[in-house]
Amino acid sequence: METTNETMKGRVCLITGATAGIGREAAFQLARMGATLVLAGRNEERCVNTVALIKEQTGNASVEYLVADLSVQSEVKRLAQEFQSRHGQLHVLLNNAGVINLQRMENADGIEMTFALNHLGYFVLTLMLLDTLKASAPARIVNVSSDAHRGISLNLDDLQGRSGYGGFGAYSRSKLANIMFTYQLAARLAGSGVTVNALHPGLVATNFLSGNGIRGKFLRFFLALKGMSPERGAGTSVFLASSPDVEAVSGLYFVKSQPAPSSPQSYDEETAKALWQASLQITELADLMPLPTDSPLHGAQPDEP
Repeated sequence: METTNETMKGRVCLITGATAGIGREAAFQLARMGATLVLAGRNEERCVNTVALIKEQTGNASVEYLVADLSVQSEVKRLAQEFQSRHGQLHVLLNNAGVINLQRMENADGIEMTFALNHLGYFVLTLMLLDTLKASAPARIVNVSSDAHRGISLNLDDLQGRSGYGGFGAYSRSKLANIMFTYQLAARLAGSGVTVNALHPGLVATNFLSGNGIRGKFLRFFLALKGMSPERGAGTSVFLASSPDVEAVSGLYFVKSQPAPSSPQSYDEETAKALWQASLQITELADLMPLPTDSPLHGAQPDEP
């Protein structure tokens, strides 16, 4: 099969979590548009197989991979450096990699795994690649979040769930953090030619809950029955990465490729700034992008449908 069109030809896209689920499907769809793809995954064999399949099925030869465990800060930083050593441009960063752990786990840095991968992974990789994105403008950052963020708030004194961990609560808080990060980053990127938006992909039938024992198997069965296909689930990610309709749109939350209000808690500017500062300190990136004292919260609140 050959590439369907060339609407993304010459555009370099980095996709995390690209060997499974909606990340993999987004890679296929962007490859068919002619994009130059760099897929990030933690398993080299799966990366090799995914790249080969995309090349074979789309006819796009401009597909490569980088291997890193994005829950570990040193690995995220290494991936960013390796990307920059290979590519002078980055037009789309699709932060997609994520996990849900029903039992509390810590990574090699001693940080709770869900917070480490789902939030800090986005945070570190994005900040490390900002100069490349700005030099490539117009460029886009797309953060995959979830409607699971609704009805929950962040405890700034316990971001890592050390007291009273619940798997779905930890996941929901990480998705709220994604949106707060998106809104705060949009304010800092105003006028740079780089946009950043967040999205809810919908309930998607993937292997997202693998590695969670018997409960994970039961929940995957439920997703298989009720969830949409990964191909459909990738739709909003691909829209935000490629559509000319959102070329200048930044600091919004999208559902079904349309702007939508996120939760009231996601617009809490004081908490969002505190999360930003805490993330800088945890990741030792305080000198890279300090918190401006006069930065307004950028996330606009679309009218309720």
